[in-house]
Amino acid sequence: VIIASLTISAILVFFIVPLTIVFFIYLTNISLLIYQRNSELKADPLSDVWDSARKTIASFWDVYARIWHGYELHGVENLPEGPGILVYYHGAIPIDYLYFLSRLFLWKKRLCLSVADHFVFHLPGLKFLLGVTGVIPGTREECLTALKNGYLVSVSPGGVREALFSDESYQLMWGNRKGFAQVALDARVPIIPMYTQNVREGYRMFKERRFLRQLYESTRLPFTPPYGGLPVKFRTYIGKPIPYDPNTTTEELVEKWLYCSSMHKQVCKGLLFSFQTKTAVQALIRKHQTIPGNMWKALLERFDKYRK
Repeated sequence: VIIASLTISAILVFFIVPLTIVFFIYLTNISLLIYQRNSELKADPLSDVWDSARKTIASFWDVYARIWHGYELHGVENLPEGPGILVYYHGAIPIDYLYFLSRLFLWKKRLCLSVADHFVFHLPGLKFLLGVTGVIPGTREECLTALKNGYLVSVSPGGVREALFSDESYQLMWGNRKGFAQVALDARVPIIPMYTQNVREGYRMFKERRFLRQLYESTRLPFTPPYGGLPVKFRTYIGKPIPYDPNTTTEELVEKWLYCSSMHKQVCKGLLFSFQTKTAVQALIRKHQTIPGNMWKALLERFDKYRK
């Protein structure tokens, strides 16, 4: 009995904060449904009618962010007034991204639409919350429509794979993904890099094992649970935009990247845009993150004041 009790206690300590976050997310969805029923609202989930509900949700998560992670957001001035694509590094759980969305809405009253993995839309009981907070599957057509309507659209090219298998080295795991860059080119909008300091120190995944990797690659489902939840310092940094340049010639592209010489110009531009974005995110990581990450240092940073 004692051994069983100690084992259960250890498991709870490991997973209590991630489970608490899941509980709060479902509680938020229930609160939204109650609000909808009491107010008899039937408007489109993205309409301004839901702004008061969004503000309440954002306020709750912003308070949580301040208390638990001393959350800071820097570089909001780098966001364009109009549409653009935000590209960010994916931690073990994207709680830092939720903090960013909340503060952006409170500061700027601006909704950023979020591209999520398909499995998210199969989670039970979250459909309404996903709609009101602007979570979309991220097809090319949906992203182009959102950008045409003036929204910011965010995406993590590494997605679930990066969440599961990156570690305290903060390695980007984008593979050959360049769809976001092609969408940015088609919509003629800038790409804005973003990164949250210490996101891997707050929440981690168990070390990669071959069978876990094979399980994910065959099912595309995240079976490995995150653990941790230490109240380390989180700072989100928004980098300078990478602008869309319609005047780039084929010769200039070849000069920048020799591999482009044998490609169609638009495909080449997409690859170059993707490469520039990856370089920009890596630059933010190198500038603001101790590598390899250190949990104790990240905890002590709660007592540091931010300096430019």
